[in-house]
Amino acid sequence: MVRVTRWDFDPGAETGWHRHGWGYVVIPITDGTLLLELPGGATANATLTAGVSYTRDPGVEHNVVNAGTEKLSFVEVELKALAG
Repeated sequence: MVRVTRWDFDPGAETGWHRHGWGYVVIPITDGTLLLELPGGATANATLTAGVSYTRDPGVEHNVVNAGTEKLSFVEVELKALAG
């Protein structure tokens, strides 16, 4: 099973702090830049390119912010269970 969510962020919009319980895939719909706020005050930037996906492991805790000047959209697919 998977859970699919489309995220649409205006400039400066954020997800709020959260932790992923499952591994996931992000598929950008638009180009853009994310600011990732991490535990302990660390930050990182991620450049998104439309159609170029990436994966993350479960347990990731962060707040995601649209750091760009344009609206940003992506689809997140959480891998809840995979048939073996």
